[in-house]
Amino acid sequence: MDLKTSLRLVAIVGPTATGKSDLAIALAECFDGEIVSCDSTAVYRGFDIGTDKVPIGRRRGVPHHLIDVADPYESYSAARYASEASAEVRAIVNRGRLPILVGGSGLYYRALTRGLFPGPSRDAVLRNRLQRIAARRGVEHLHRMVGRVDPDSACRIQARDERRLVRALEVYFLTGKSLTAHFAETRSPLSDFIVTGIGLRQSREQTSAKVAQRVDEQFAAGLLDEIRLLRARGVPDTAPPFGGMVYRQALAFLNGFGDLASTRELIVRENQRYARRQLIWFRKEPNLQWIQVDNDPTRTFIQSKQIIHALEN
Repeated sequence: MDLKTSLRLVAIVGPTATGKSDLAIALAECFDGEIVSCDSTAVYRGFDIGTDKVPIGRRRGVPHHLIDVADPYESYSAARYASEASAEVRAIVNRGRLPILVGGSGLYYRALTRGLFPGPSRDAVLRNRLQRIAARRGVEHLHRMVGRVDPDSACRIQARDERRLVRALEVYFLTGKSLTAHFAETRSPLSDFIVTGIGLRQSREQTSAKVAQRVDEQFAAGLLDEIRLLRARGVPDTAPPFGGMVYRQALAFLNGFGDLASTRELIVRENQRYARRQLIWFRKEPNLQWIQVDNDPTRTFIQSKQIIHALEN
């Protein structure tokens, strides 16, 4: 079987700070592949440091897709991602190369590989009511509401992600079914593809150490200056990517909340919680083959090659 011409997608997924990007680049070099990002914030132009986009100089000539494809003012949805990512995957196969999906955005991965239902239209009255509840009782109250009607969505949506919490509740109240239940009934835009999913995981101690190191590197690389520049260019604090991990906490600091040390600590804690939620989410995805990273990239690479080579048998 020719991996580069068959309808096949290799996916490298899992929690943050497990080395997914480096592994994907190495595999792309080995199998003549191209990378399709699966990151809900990396789609936005100008948001580079907080999303840990691989700099062009470190991509070693491997093409990367679905990075920097949206303006910060846009609301980029999982449905749009599934449409654009599936088109990129098919184009890569048509070029005779192997598409390699890499990232940790669970909803985007599910939308691409298992499908995403179209959903009901937005209901302004219901949305206003939910937003008033959030303003009066706190966004966390919406998160608890979602947890009662859709525990799976509550695991993947951050407790202060008002936009996604409102949408999850809107879908439930308008249809009588949870987002999770709707997802189970949908069809993937790549339903004719065979998806080989590789999940990376590591100990909680390793995640904590790597996340702390990454946050230090982000601040040293100029995270705060990046945010200041974006605001100077007219990007409002309400822009969707400013609600993402790292940017939300750093922006609050620039707006006078907390000091630098406490902000760093908060970002580390939130990343650690996010990594746990990612692992819970991906554990529920079918047919993932898990590799324990254990600080051994060479071993991880060899195991991944063995999994992919098995496709040829």
